[in-house]
Amino acid sequence: MRYIDVIARVGSIRKAADELAITSTALNRRVLGIEDELGVPIFDRTPGGVRLSAAGEIFIHHVRNQLSDLQRVRSQIADLTGERRGHISIVCGQSMMNSFVPEMISAYRAEHPAVTFEVRVCNRHEVEAELVSYAADIAIIFEPQIVGDFYCVIEVPQNIQLLFGAGHPFDGEKTVRLSDCANYPMALPTRANGIRHLLERAAVRHSVDLPMNIESDSQTLLLRSLREHDTITFQLPIGLEPLTAAGTVSHCQLDTRDVPEGRLMVGHLKGRNLPVASARFLEQMAGELHARFAKDAV
Repeated sequence: MRYIDVIARVGSIRKAADELAITSTALNRRVLGIEDELGVPIFDRTPGGVRLSAAGEIFIHHVRNQLSDLQRVRSQIADLTGERRGHISIVCGQSMMNSFVPEMISAYRAEHPAVTFEVRVCNRHEVEAELVSYAADIAIIFEPQIVGDFYCVIEVPQNIQLLFGAGHPFDGEKTVRLSDCANYPMALPTRANGIRHLLERAAVRHSVDLPMNIESDSQTLLLRSLREHDTITFQLPIGLEPLTAAGTVSHCQLDTRDVPEGRLMVGHLKGRNLPVASARFLEQMAGELHARFAKDAV
């Protein structure tokens, strides 16, 4: 099952063999044996690698479900010894990587050093697919696009913050209207980002043009543009502190009459029983978010 999972993830038997430290010939024989047993091909072979067939899509869901259940059982058994073990996979938005998720991981591993983590950045459109495929146990995303497979454990509000270089005309302001922001060049995240989603909805509603000079998924590039190109950009409160700590970047709140607060949501695949380590880590994150935003947490 693990072999099939890795092949499906990397899209190549050769690359999967390298990762699994076996020969590609031996791995291919394993795949052919399973396909012979099932009576259908799991993978369609292409010049560029392999991709799951229609039957393979069904089979990989079973495989990942079984691997998840096995991980959960291992975590429960490890808990009997008093030492929590396990592996926790997380997908999150870029803002959560600034400080919140690293801080949560450090705090958890201080108590449970045997637990390992995998953290990947994803956008609001990718959340459910990551959870449904068992590629991630937990998601923490701002304004996720949800169809129905996401179970929200906690939801907290986030007011969009405006970022600008020190000495900008907005310096000293507490709140700024979106129409005033339109007088300055903007460095914006891509449309897959929840902040951009809220900004564009508000711009249409209030007939405001967003003068975008730079568009990028890279937060580093957006922040650098504040200093080098005198642009403005936007951020969430949860990701703000590390960006403004040096004093070279200032911030104020975007007026909620123009851009209402958005939802930062934490959860997992609906109906899934998480491994013990993941479930406890999720509880820790939810508790911290509730403590920070207690008056408005859902």
